[in-house]
Amino acid sequence: MRRAETQNKSDGDLYYIIENGIRLSGMPAFGKEHEAGADVDTWKLVLFLRHLPNLTAKELKRMESLNPKTKEERQEEEQEQEFLRGESPQNQGNEAHHH
Repeated sequence: MRRAETQNKSDGDLYYIIENGIRLSGMPAFGKEHEAGADVDTWKLVLFLRHLPNLTAKELKRMESLNPKTKEERQEEEQEQEFLRGESPQNQGNEAHHH
């Protein structure tokens, strides 16, 4: 979506593609006929596409944090946070156990 072939399209072209999809390409139509505010949402997506080439590192990190995660990815993040808080798997539940 950041490539020139997308960015060189007119806003109207992008709007049309979002609303109607591209037949036989795997790009589905996202237009919601007769739904209040749908037109505004499509234009917001056009603005978002225009902003993609200029994403800041902070924006990219925020977007990545919103991606769906697997159970394993969530567990790994929790372990990382525990480590950063000074906790470790050896210390959890084993305080009375010494070698």
